[in-house]
Amino acid sequence: MGVGVEDSRYRIARRAAQEIHDGMLVNLGIGIPTLVANYVPPEIQVFFHAENGILGTGPSPAKGSEDPALCNAGGFPVTIVPGASYFDSATAFGIIRRGYVDITILGALEVSQHGDLANWIVPGKRVPGMGGAMELAQKSRKVIVLMNHTNKQGESKILKQCSLPLTAPRCVDMIITEMAVMEVTDEGLVLREVMAPFTAEDVIRQTEAELIVPSVVSTIQ
Repeated sequence: MGVGVEDSRYRIARRAAQEIHDGMLVNLGIGIPTLVANYVPPEIQVFFHAENGILGTGPSPAKGSEDPALCNAGGFPVTIVPGASYFDSATAFGIIRRGYVDITILGALEVSQHGDLANWIVPGKRVPGMGGAMELAQKSRKVIVLMNHTNKQGESKILKQCSLPLTAPRCVDMIITEMAVMEVTDEGLVLREVMAPFTAEDVIRQTEAELIVPSVVSTIQ
């Protein structure tokens, strides 16, 4: 009944792209979020922002056509769209800190039912640092997390309380996994959509956090 890991990444990215609307300024984190640009319809004019100093990144380049001098903040090859601009990192972070980013789409290690985000370190493991995640999580108008529903041990990554060091508290607005779409509200974590072939019961069983389940939950085929 499970969905292949590679396939699920693209399904998650495709669903996240539906949250992007014309005229938005959007930042994409590393991992699954980098795939989102591939699913934004061409008629929607959106500028993707990268902390290393690009406004106007496009879809991932075709294999073999990468520009070695053009990458996103994670070091992965990107393309650019007409009207794109380059600037230093200070300006890139100024855009974030002034609140100009409409949506930030990030990966995560854990998310709590209150919207707390942990996505930068596992104690005891070496990592390059938090990067721009702290500013993006705090200053963006909407924060969407894309991740697998469970970790490699099959344990829920959507928890009542995060166990890992936080990137930012109460910052996440929406969580999209290979199983479901959930919205963080003042009342709690609401199950909005279920990804076929999973059911609402599957999602509840695989989620440690308390879920509010409305009478009608949409299914994504």
